Amino acid sequence: MSLRSRFSIAVTAGALAVSALAVPAAAADDWDGAASTSHQSQNPNQGQGHTNQRLSRGVVTASSLALRSAPNRGGQIIRWAERGEVVSIFCRTNGQNVQGDRQWYLLTDGTWAWGSARYIRVLGTAPRWC
Repeated sequence: MSLRSRFSIAVTAGALAVSALAVPAAAADDWDGAASTSHQSQNPNQGQGHTNQRLSRGVVTASSLALRSAPNRGGQIIRWAERGEVVSIFCRTNGQNVQGDRQWYLLTDGTWAWGSARYIRVLGTAPRWC
């Protein structure tokens, strides 16, 4: 095998390893339905198809909200959420103060990203702490 081929394989393997570390793992808690089936009729706001009592729901109140890689304004922007968008909230934590509100929500809508609680109105019960 030539040096060029070995180098290409090493670069590809390194890129795969870096991308595997950069992508957050998805938790599979209670997705088999066994723990949450008794709660399906109690909370109709929980997901479609699957229910997971650990998730809360919220609606974006800002005209456009930057969802970030960390619970602060310095975190990389993962995506934008628009006013009226309903989001799934995994948990909450304290982070950078945004107009008097230090809480940030970890959202689980296709990507894992942080949104300032200042611009997300919770629907139903408050999210659990991270």
